[in-house]
Amino acid sequence: MAPKAGDKPKAAARMVTKKIGGDKNGGERTVRAKRLPRYYPTEDRPRKLYNRKKAFSQHKSKLRSTITPGTILILVAGRHKGKRVVFLKQLNSGLLLVTGPFHLNACPLRRINQMYVIATKTKIDIKDIKVPDRVNDEYFRRKQLRKPKHAEGEIFDTKKEEYSVSDERKEDQKVVDKQVLEAIRKNADKKYLFGYLGAMFSLGSKQYPHKMLF
Repeated sequence: MAPKAGDKPKAAARMVTKKIGGDKNGGERTVRAKRLPRYYPTEDRPRKLYNRKKAFSQHKSKLRSTITPGTILILVAGRHKGKRVVFLKQLNSGLLLVTGPFHLNACPLRRINQMYVIATKTKIDIKDIKVPDRVNDEYFRRKQLRKPKHAEGEIFDTKKEEYSVSDERKEDQKVVDKQVLEAIRKNADKKYLFGYLGAMFSLGSKQYPHKMLF
């Protein structure tokens, strides 16, 4: 019988019934009409990965209760690890703004994650210290250095541009450190604090950090 106009074509059956010989095989068996491929082709398009983790800039960083402005911190990671620094404030990114001061331990104004510091109970009064407004997250953004082009001269004469501290940073470092040093001088234990900030933190034999009170 011919199909009428407008009728939808019937979908081909996926499974078919076949007769199977043998007394113990049941007589019939339902199998696929079209066998599945034995080998699967490689994926032409990579699968889309759904990363639900937020970027660091979108994290809400809650400051630890032991870290307050003026608290002396011990750095445990990075270029200046082992040094004691003064915590100034928390930036919008959640990172901590600290300084050595540079005059005492050669640690300049830096940002650091609070995961990599040990907060001590030693504290100085920095309520009168004013940090320049331009010292923010953008202030510490790494600058792209210019790569040399061989067309500009001989191959061995070209050198990669090296990073140098700007006059702006040097000026801000002096302004902040001058205020921090004045705050230390006003403290009753100023002699102790100068030596404390200038000394490196280290552990001796049978000294365990988890049993110490900082």
